Amino acid sequence: MITKRIIPCLDVRDGRVVKGVNFEGLSDVSSPVELAAYYSDCGADELVFYDITASAEGRKLFTDILTETARRVFIPLTVGGGINTLEDFDRVLKCGADKVSVNSGAIKNPELIGEAAKRYGDQCVVLSVDVKRTEQGFTVFARGGRDNTGLDAIEWIRRGVENGAGEIVVNSIDTDGVKGGFDLEMLDAVCKVVNVPVIASGGAGKPEDFVTLFREVPDVTAGLAASIFHFGEVKIPDLKHYLKDNGILMRI
Repeated sequence: MITKRIIPCLDVRDGRVVKGVNFEGLSDVSSPVELAAYYSDCGADELVFYDITASAEGRKLFTDILTETARRVFIPLTVGGGINTLEDFDRVLKCGADKVSVNSGAIKNPELIGEAAKRYGDQCVVLSVDVKRTEQGFTVFARGGRDNTGLDAIEWIRRGVENGAGEIVVNSIDTDGVKGGFDLEMLDAVCKVVNVPVIASGGAGKPEDFVTLFREVPDVTAGLAASIFHFGEVKIPDLKHYLKDNGILMRI
């Protein structure tokens, strides 16, 4: 059995960590540098840093804040936001990221995944997909959930892995910030078509949601959450002990 990972997510806008519901109504939380250091110290397995408005605003990711954040953490750091070219990959990695997450940039240029995997290794390339249920099924949205691409999410993810993505982050827009549990049906559908690590994002509200996630969809390798960690509703050390007590393999 593979050890499961618990990953806090920092959604950064204008240099501050923010959080909303269903990708909307964003409110200020904290400094990304201070929050990242806190999570690194308290037992998080990895950390995700998203500059959430970089793609929508057509600009590059904030490298100064990222560099300072990377200096303060001693766990793997995945970074995304405004990643459109190999040069963007290079710039973010030089700031201290361990992995680079690409979302809208891959939709605009699907070849970017394969090009980055060849240059940096597939373990470095994370395909992040924002998914919403529509009449067509599970559908990919771009630019921070603003644009319906019409792409079938399961097929898009399958193609992304085929092209070289070494990890998948599945962001459920429907469950984001709602705290009603992960979208198990969608995650199960993703796991059935790929053979790389899958990270579940969107819907965590309590420790039991993580137990349900890992039991019901055992191929999911990590649970990602934001608000329940940011606002102290769930402490990561407590969560990991709870999961271990419920038979989920954890790094304590």
